[in-house]
Amino acid sequence: MGNLIKKMDEALKNRIVIILAVFSAVFFFGTLSSCNSAIRQKAARDKEMAARLALEERTSKYVQEKSALEEKAKAKENETDELKVALEAAKKALLQDQLVNMSLKEELEKVTKLKETLEEDLRQALVNGKKLKK
Repeated sequence: MGNLIKKMDEALKNRIVIILAVFSAVFFFGTLSSCNSAIRQKAARDKEMAARLALEERTSKYVQEKSALEEKAKAKENETDELKVALEAAKKALLQDQLVNMSLKEELEKVTKLKETLEEDLRQALVNGKKLKK
């Protein structure tokens, strides 16, 4: 019987060793799978971080461009306002010049009529003067 107990002990030890070997293999492959999954997750996280960083840089660039364009637009608005003021001043000056021009034309017409009247009076006086001499 002693031999039988030794064989059973031996068989039990072999089973325990096999079970431990299977558990060790399962845990080893589980560890490899876990490491592989961690590597894939890290790569995905790194890719996502790179994409976020690139997006943030583009957003920052667009914000700067927007700011620069808003400043240019504001400058153009100010320039437009200044040009409107200058245009109004030029219109007023043109209107003033036109009024002066009309006034001068009226004055010229008056002087021309007066000159024509004086010339006619002078002719009449010359004609009358010639008649009196004869």
